[in-house]
Amino acid sequence: MFRRRTGTPPQASAEAALRRDQGAWLLSAAALTLAPHLLTLPLWVSALSVLLLSWRASLLWQGGRTQNTYVTLLIAIAAGIGVRVAFGHFFGKDPGLAFLALLLGLKLLETSNMRDIRAAILLCFFLQLGVFFDNQSLLSIGALLSLSDPAAGTRERLRTSALLLAQGLPFMLVLFVLFPRIEGPLWGLPADAHSGMSGLSDTMAPGSISDLSLSEAIAFRAEFPGAPPQPAQRYWRGPVLSIFDGNTWRAARHPEGVHPPYVPTGPRIDYRITLEAHNQRWLLALDYPAEAPDGVRYSSAFQAMNRQPLRSRTRLDLAAYPETVVGLDEPARVLDAALHLPPDSNPRTRALAQELAIGSTSPEDTLARALARMREIDLTYTLRPPLTGTNGVDAFLFDTRRGFCEHFASAFVFLMRAAGVPARVVTGYQGGEINPVDGSMIVRQSDAHAWAEVWLPQRGWVRVDPTALAAPGRIESGMASALPVGEVLPLFMRPHLSWLRDLRFRWEAVSNSWNQWVLGYNPERQREFLSRLGLGELGWSTWIGILSVAAAGLMGLLFAWALRQARAADPLDRAWAAFSARLARRGLSRRPAEGPLDYGRRLAQALPEHAAEITDITTRYANLRYRPPASPKAVRELKRRIRILKLT
Repeated sequence: MFRRRTGTPPQASAEAALRRDQGAWLLSAAALTLAPHLLTLPLWVSALSVLLLSWRASLLWQGGRTQNTYVTLLIAIAAGIGVRVAFGHFFGKDPGLAFLALLLGLKLLETSNMRDIRAAILLCFFLQLGVFFDNQSLLSIGALLSLSDPAAGTRERLRTSALLLAQGLPFMLVLFVLFPRIEGPLWGLPADAHSGMSGLSDTMAPGSISDLSLSEAIAFRAEFPGAPPQPAQRYWRGPVLSIFDGNTWRAARHPEGVHPPYVPTGPRIDYRITLEAHNQRWLLALDYPAEAPDGVRYSSAFQAMNRQPLRSRTRLDLAAYPETVVGLDEPARVLDAALHLPPDSNPRTRALAQELAIGSTSPEDTLARALARMREIDLTYTLRPPLTGTNGVDAFLFDTRRGFCEHFASAFVFLMRAAGVPARVVTGYQGGEINPVDGSMIVRQSDAHAWAEVWLPQRGWVRVDPTALAAPGRIESGMASALPVGEVLPLFMRPHLSWLRDLRFRWEAVSNSWNQWVLGYNPERQREFLSRLGLGELGWSTWIGILSVAAAGLMGLLFAWALRQARAADPLDRAWAAFSARLARRGLSRRPAEGPLDYGRRLAQALPEHAAEITDITTRYANLRYRPPASPKAVRELKRRIRILKLT
């Protein structure tokens, strides 16, 4: 006759196995994992992730059951549809991170056994990889420890987590120094592997640069061996735009070569630039670049170009010659393109240009008259220019008279072309602030700028910055000093927040050191370092052998250390060893094959006045050692009784 089995099944429910303190570790790990992603994910994904996490916390606090499987399934289907609609595809880093964030909340909501709990922790690890490829938080490790060792206290879990990370540190250092460096992102698909990179583009329309100027993100850093260049020389050249359709300026294709199309002359400025990834080939170099490392090319528009788009942070040693004369022998096709205008656009500006050209004795004279007229118009530099219609240049010069640098540059180039003087727009960055902590120059997206170049006989291409006509402080002191009184400034530009800027400088100095010495450890720097060690010419098979030997050596050291610490690390054994040592000093050493209870009986006979205390201690130790798990509270009580034992 078969009997019906009773009792708790081996795989208990989550509520039976997961106490509130353990659940707090798990939810804390999930919250810490999601936090870095909340500002980059779509708003609805972030909101839904927080809602699911809060829902699970409420269920845990109330002691309620997990959510119905069908409800969870419906939410998962809706989330999948939402991700598909928001990103247009499922494959790639961005939709993958969004879907993983939602899956984490759903998995926590349906936890019903230990397997689900471990799956949630693994989801945390995957999401952490989306931010840091070599980092695991203490909370995630602590959550696993709380599930595998329910008797451990919070302090012990944190200590064990830190110890695990410390044990992994030697392996990380060996792999970091010796493992072949991989350029580019470690994950992602072509659909979005390099999406989300901010910065200039090869087009410019009204509002494009003013929107970018609201960003405090760093575009690049520069370090100078001597004094940095004066503000008037801090023009960091980007895309050169010569095609205009009446609203948008676009870059033309420019031939490239291994040598600059000019002879560098005048003072030389050496500097090291660290460019943030922007997924374009231009290098944002000081005018005019020359003597760059191998792999850098020069366009006929005087840009320094990389062979491949910059998809990772890049450090280069460059030189600039700001007083070089460029473009003296410019081909006729280039000058013709620099005179082209869309027909019938901006008639009032065309009429003004004809007025300036009549009676002009030379292109230089036309240029001077145009600059004087723009000063007379009394234009206003502002971050919030009004919208303009089809004839945007006319509206800016004659109606609104308010604009940002792209409005000034566009209007000026249009005016010069209409007057018969070749001109084009140059975009890039102007300025840069010195970080007082480490001395590096920081150029932000808010320093994005547009200026003009005009071609003059005997002088070639000459830079003209029409923005300086209305806001000369923009060039010398930056955007904040050039805006009208009362205009709302971006947060870090506000004068009363100098303390916040100081904090940012300190953080950015630390970040720069990290970027240079850790993230900047690229294949080239690795080869240089290994060459200094005499290991630069080794083949792949040799490297595999070196890595294997290094890993085996580290494993051996850790194994030996673990064997030595295994007994000493146990607080119960440490307490028993202290007790045995005290009795040994009285001539009552424990015999090699003597168990704790037998040892206790022998001690009680030898010390009858302490028999009760000794029997209690030895019995407690035997129960804790041979009837696990031993709770921290019981171990602490045993240690207290050993400490108060007074042997006469």
